[in-house]
Parts: sequence; C-alpha cells; structure tokens
Amino acid sequence: MMNAMGALSWAVDAVVVIYSLTVAISAPLIVAQGILPRRLFPAPLVAFKLWYAAKFDDYLTAEPPAFFRGLNWLELVFQWPLNIANVYGILAGRPWAATTSLMAGVSTLTSMAAILGDILGSGRATKKLLLVYVPYVAFAIVAILRGLTSGSGSPAGSLASYAWKKII
Repeated sequence: MMNAMGALSWAVDAVVVIYSLTVAISAPLIVAQGILPRRLFPAPLVAFKLWYAAKFDDYLTAEPPAFFRGLNWLELVFQWPLNIANVYGILAGRPWAATTSLMAGVSTLTSMAAILGDILGSGRATKKLLLVYVPYVAFAIVAILRGLTSGSGSPAGSLASYAWKKII
C-alpha cells in the first residue's frame, strides 16, 4: 500500500509523463507543420491540423506569426527530444529525470508566457483557445515542481517503482 507522499509522487509523475508524451507525439506530427514544408506530411495529418485550427479558433496555428514559428523550432529541436528523455527517465526511475522535468517545465512555461501574452493581448482569445493553451501552464508548473523536489534521486514511491512492482 502506498503512503500519501508516495501517492502524490506517483500522481505528479503521471501528470508529467502525460504532458511529456503529448509533446513527444505532437511536436513531429503537428507542430513541425508550422515550420517545415507541407509536402513532408501525409494528407491526414495536414487535414487534422487544419481541422484543429478551425475547431479551436487557433489563429497562431492557422497562420503562425514569426514569434510562434520560432517557438515551434524550439519545441521541435529542444523540447521534443527533451520530453522523450523525460518520459524514459521517469518511467525507468532515472535520477536525472528531475533535471529533464525542470528543463521541460521552464521551457514550456517561458513559451506559454509569450503565447498567452499574444492571445490575451490580441483580443482574439476565445474560451476554446484558452482551454487548449492554459493547461500547458499547469503542466509546466507541475514539471518544474517535480524537478525542484525530486532531490533524493530515489525512485521509491514513484511511478517507476509502482510500474516495476506490477510487472515483477
């Protein structure tokens, strides 16, 4: 039976893994479409991105301004591999996962400050659009806190130790 701190650690790890998986999947398939030639992507992925932009009123994705394309490059070149490492590090119980969580959280929070600044400052904020971006602020804060509080390097009570106990 898991104690309260173990359950909290497990929940935080699960949140950070889910967040990191969304970046690991969306960066090469969706985000990259904003900066790489369209011909590199299969038609269903292009159609999905167009549907998403229309459905959620995401003007940044539909017609990315220069700053957003820069953030797309940051996500593809830095955050994508970092979040892949983060998923592995957390699930494998690696002590360096605290560092990757901190890095991913800080990078995402910085990007979200620019994105939300544009959305709110442009007067184009909709409830649907905010519901897409605001959760990334929460995920980033949880990842930062995980990185700052995972000082022992011990995976005991973590998502990794829980998973291994179930496997073994």
